[in-house]
Amino acid sequence: MEVVDFGPLTDEERAELEGDEFDPFDGAGMTLQYRAKERHVALRDEGRLVASAGLTRTEVEVAGRRFAVVGLGGVIVNADHRGRGLARRIVEEALNRARATGTAFVILFCHPDRVGLYERLGFATITSPVSVQQPNGFESMTQRTMWQALRHDVSWPPGHVTIHDLPF
Repeated sequence: MEVVDFGPLTDEERAELEGDEFDPFDGAGMTLQYRAKERHVALRDEGRLVASAGLTRTEVEVAGRRFAVVGLGGVIVNADHRGRGLARRIVEEALNRARATGTAFVILFCHPDRVGLYERLGFATITSPVSVQQPNGFESMTQRTMWQALRHDVSWPPGHVTIHDLPF
């Protein structure tokens, strides 16, 4: 299996990953607007994309302190390739690229049924309230927000979290 890096997902790449699955990200009914990821890392098997994770940089503010983080999102494994550890592999590949940015933290938003995967990969839940930018102001994040340190000398600060951009 080959690891590839590229920019935003094209419609063709997205269709290749999603297959004929309806709502693979379980986004139906969600009211928050999300933004596209700037960079993707993916696994290609026999010329076909089978797993992908998106990365983007954003600014957060915690208790009055503003700093950059890497956002991880859009993690997907094609339905025909699930159960083979590819989610773990693609997230680990994405984390390696996030570490290379020099940023202290990576954060993500996830559904409750996916928390266990991310905890096994070293993520922890942000227990403070999280607000995200939306077209008409800030709104509360409805998904679980999790973080991981990308360096050994940092830990997530306590306090209300504000994401100064659309969530990812």
